[in-house]
Amino acid sequence: MSGSQQASIHGEWGSRWAFVLAATGSAVGLGNIWRFPYVVGEYGGAAFILVYLGCILLIGLPVMIAEILIGRTGRQSPINTMRTLPARYGAKPVWQILGWLGVVAGFLVLSFYSVVGGWSLAYVPYTMTGAFTGADTATVDEFFSTLLGSPGRLLLWHTLFMAFTAWIVMRGVEQGLEKAVRLLMPILFFLLLVMVGYGMGAGAFTEALEFMFTPDFSALTGQAVLVAMGQAFFTLSLGLGAIMAYGSYLSSRSSIPVNSGAIAGADTLIALIAGLAIFPIILAAGLDMQQGPGLVFVTLSYGFGQMPGGLLFGTVFFILLSFAALTSAISIMEPATAYLVESRGWQRPLATATIAGAAWLLGIGSLLSFNAWSGYTLFELNFMEIAEYLSTSIMLPLGGLLIALFVGWVMPLQVSEGELAFGNRWLYRSWLIAVRYVVPVAIAVVFLNALGVLG
Repeated sequence: MSGSQQASIHGEWGSRWAFVLAATGSAVGLGNIWRFPYVVGEYGGAAFILVYLGCILLIGLPVMIAEILIGRTGRQSPINTMRTLPARYGAKPVWQILGWLGVVAGFLVLSFYSVVGGWSLAYVPYTMTGAFTGADTATVDEFFSTLLGSPGRLLLWHTLFMAFTAWIVMRGVEQGLEKAVRLLMPILFFLLLVMVGYGMGAGAFTEALEFMFTPDFSALTGQAVLVAMGQAFFTLSLGLGAIMAYGSYLSSRSSIPVNSGAIAGADTLIALIAGLAIFPIILAAGLDMQQGPGLVFVTLSYGFGQMPGGLLFGTVFFILLSFAALTSAISIMEPATAYLVESRGWQRPLATATIAGAAWLLGIGSLLSFNAWSGYTLFELNFMEIAEYLSTSIMLPLGGLLIALFVGWVMPLQVSEGELAFGNRWLYRSWLIAVRYVVPVAIAVVFLNALGVLG
């Protein structure tokens, strides 16, 4: 009996749209609204966006199809799926490392993601009470610096964000994950469109369009390409085990390629819309596009403080950012939770609380890297920067590489062709070439370039 004919013990999505909303919610998070604008700003705008879009199409989409395929075929948590499938196909047990890599990467991301999600929660009441209205750049910068310099305040917001995430995951697939994304995703998209409308009226919209869509390839470096590929994986939630876990709850009647295309398309569209919401406000205020992680919290807060209606729309924006972070965090927590339920026989609330508590504890390292531990670095990176680099630039692409190799070379072709049901032999062959050759070569080249091997 094939994996997709079995049922997951955790339940199943009520419809294909529930799956698309959930997976899009996983993809549309801080990667789109917090990280995408600042990496675009750091790496030169339109040229970086073109490389990023290429990575989504040639690497991200084929890997997403492959990861959902593995999940639906295995119908278990990523760790147990990668124990079951290699044995089924006569492959070596070493492939278990793929399941563990995804869950560990997701756990690492969740730990610092919760800290940044806490920042977005903190900024809702700050913006709502007019803390940035009329403030100069030094005041806004000082406000963010004060927040980062206060371990107690950071811990409070980190704890609240992790608690919200755990509460949703505890409730299971239908009552927790599905209900949450059905509510949060439409609200998120509506708020984002409201922000674009605000940027068109109050910001430098024409200049933002030029920055985002007029490429300057001289700004591109090998590091930029690595970041673009890492961003493609990060924003699509690939290699974290989240998409594999969500795929295990997908009905066997639902088309994997169609759903993957819808998710990748929606995610990319929202990333671009987020740029159109954020860059007009930054450019109108004449602010630094290369602010880095503080772009949203410092530069944008100043912009809101100077513009008509900024108090209202600034509040709306940080609510939007909090929702986006939450929809991703619940997906990242799910794979490890599912593993404990399956393998230890724990009830879901206990499994969720254990994972949330451990990630919360590790997250303290990230929040302390801005204050008490700020003097401790490794290769000039603080604790949070190390966690982000290891997960997004190393573990996620490596996970994508292993997913592509497993599906392309280990999984029998009759299984992948039957499960995917492209309906077109040419489309299937194109996807197979991508996962067998294009994805592994692209990831290898980018890795070697990043390590300086290619000069």
